[in-house]
This record gives sequence, structure tokens and C-alpha cells, in this order.
Amino acid sequence: MDKRASFTSRKAGVELGFSAEEKEKLRGLALEAIRCRCLGRAMPEVAVKDPLLNAPRAAFVSIHKGGRLRGCIGLLAAQAPLWQTVRHMAVEAAFSDPRFCAIASEELDELDIEISVLTPLERISEISEIEIGKHGLLVRKGFRTGLLLPQVATEHNLSVEGFLQLTCKKAGLPAEAWKDTHVELYVFSADVF
Repeated sequence: MDKRASFTSRKAGVELGFSAEEKEKLRGLALEAIRCRCLGRAMPEVAVKDPLLNAPRAAFVSIHKGGRLRGCIGLLAAQAPLWQTVRHMAVEAAFSDPRFCAIASEELDELDIEISVLTPLERISEISEIEIGKHGLLVRKGFRTGLLLPQVATEHNLSVEGFLQLTCKKAGLPAEAWKDTHVELYVFSADVF
């Protein structure tokens, strides 16, 4: 079974209209960026003409190796064309995720790239607004912020409360902090591929 298929079969989120070719182009750009950085090569110039790939979008890049997370970093707000964001976040996920050591050249052929293109954040006031399998979560209290992508809840078979608790823990807050009226809750969706 293709490793990439094993990740997409657990897919959560929504479809944002990307074609199979556009998705593959983004994965290729991400992997090429990681390879160039890892091998000390200059990033090649690319001409991307596709309107969807040139539109500013927020995105996360997750790197898996052997079915296990190896790095994940992204942007919550659109700051650049999607293809540039994906390329930049791929390098960040591979070399700057503080939870992991940097990707080594001998790992390059074992990596699987997963891209999550995000919809804008939407603040919610009731947890009944959270849909497992569709929404990712952002929990914020003061300077503490935790974010989990939509696929985390489905991959770990979490309930809404379990998803909230895990997101709070990621923010460095107590698991039940989401019940605090000073905690802000946001949802978003993502096209995950």
C-alpha cells in the first residue's frame, strides 16, 4: 500500500476545490524544498501559473516517516501565495519543529508529506459548534495558544471534549481550561491531502 494513501484515507476536513494535479504539485514543491535545504542546494526558481496555487492561503505541512509524525508547522493567516507558503512551511516543519531533530539526508526517501490548506478562523461560543472530522481547533488564553488540525481528532478517535482537552494541553493549559470564560475557542476547516 502506498504510504501516501494511508494518510489520505484518514482524511478529515473539507474539499476546497484543488485538483489531483494541484495537490501533487504542492506535495512535490514541499518535498523539493526539504531536499534542497537538507542537501545545501539553492531553492530552484519556479513559475506557478495556477490561480488556486497563487491565491494567498494559510496552510500547514505535516511530515510523516514510517507512519509517525516527524514535523508539523504552518501559518494560520494567509501571508503569501499558497505554493510559497507550502514550500516555506515544509522547510520549517523539517528543520524547525522544536519537538523533533532536523531531517537528515538519509531520511529523504522515507518521508510522506501531508498538506492542510486552512479556511479562516471562526470564533465560537458553544462547543456544540465543533464538528469532529470537519473542524480543527484553536484555544487561546492570554499568550498561550494551542492548535490541532482536523485530522488529529479523527486519527485519535476523539470526542469533542477529548479534542478540546488535547488542544488545551497543547497550549500548556489544564485539560479543562476550555470551560474558562476567558478562554477563546476558534474552529477552522482544512483541505487535507
